[in-house]
Amino acid sequence: MILKFKDIFKYGDENLDKFFSPGRVNLIGEHTDYNGGNVFPCAINFGTYAIASKREDNKVRVFSLNFEEEGIKEFTLDNLKNIKEDNWANYVKAVVYSFKKDGFKIEKGFDLVVYGDIPNGAGLSSSASLELLISEILKVYNNLDIDTIDMVKLSQKAENEFIGVNCGIMDQFAIGMGKKDKAIFLDTNSLKYEFVPIDLKGIKIVIANTNKRRGLMDSKYNERRSECEEALKDIKEHKNINSLGELTEENLDEALSYIKRDVCKLRARHAVLENRRTIKAVELLNKSDISGFGKLMNDSHASLRDYYEVTGIELDTLVDLAQKTEGVIGSRMTGAGFGGCTISLVKEEKVDEFINKVKKGYREKIGYDADFYVAGVGDGTRKL
Repeated sequence: MILKFKDIFKYGDENLDKFFSPGRVNLIGEHTDYNGGNVFPCAINFGTYAIASKREDNKVRVFSLNFEEEGIKEFTLDNLKNIKEDNWANYVKAVVYSFKKDGFKIEKGFDLVVYGDIPNGAGLSSSASLELLISEILKVYNNLDIDTIDMVKLSQKAENEFIGVNCGIMDQFAIGMGKKDKAIFLDTNSLKYEFVPIDLKGIKIVIANTNKRRGLMDSKYNERRSECEEALKDIKEHKNINSLGELTEENLDEALSYIKRDVCKLRARHAVLENRRTIKAVELLNKSDISGFGKLMNDSHASLRDYYEVTGIELDTLVDLAQKTEGVIGSRMTGAGFGGCTISLVKEEKVDEFINKVKKGYREKIGYDADFYVAGVGDGTRKL
């Protein structure tokens, strides 16, 4: 990458800095974040790599090795507009905009070459990875007094306000705050969090990408959110609660009886039980009970398939094949659904056999290949 930087910007060697920002995967706790529940993500050990150099003026020049045909994108710190032709570089502008809007003095521009090995559109948060990377560069190059959680919040705001994507905070939080061999038990309402050790001795996390184009995802996601809001509204006519996440297994049936539409009952059932599964998952991992955790992963997928209806034939095929393969402890979809990825815990000695078997079965049923990645649980965004 250093050679590429020299070739693109016609200088190098002196004052070059290296940065890395991971992707993330959610181990369990899907579609709970906007229902007042908990999530359980971790940073993974692949993501977005950067070579950067601080400038003395207010110009920013960026180049992506993933989109070489786009060439150098250039803007100044006092002219931040979301321009369609600037494509991925709008995420860089978004973070600068967010920091400046929050009152931070951003005066030093930079030259940047980035390369990401997170597959785009796979639901592993390539955009949040880039946002935290830019946050770290702004912090370092402008000597900002800002902690990681505030960088996480500003990165989320960048995506909400400048890009116009209504994302929750989980992705940015996991990427910024990630720790090696630990997952983050995060209450998305209060941002209370706890690091939970993941003892994966002899076990690998295998991520499988369906490679399905996710055209309908945004509209279906909004539909699920509004169905949950409708369910909550019905319950609130009878019970004093602020979110579905406050319900437990014990009072679920009573709460469901207040919901008028059957489809909203299904959505609420998933939201409540998935939140409880996430709490149980932490208890099991604190006891190093990986097989119990694997069972919760399987239950989570069934709930997302049957109650929340966000899986589809591609994700269901990958999970079904995985769960029937020797050496698999648990498997589920991860992310918003309707495509994207699955996550499986697989015994180390069975990983190659697992990938070969699931890949073959998927191709036979779906007609094209899934891609597989063996991931570790890694640290968050940092200067190398």
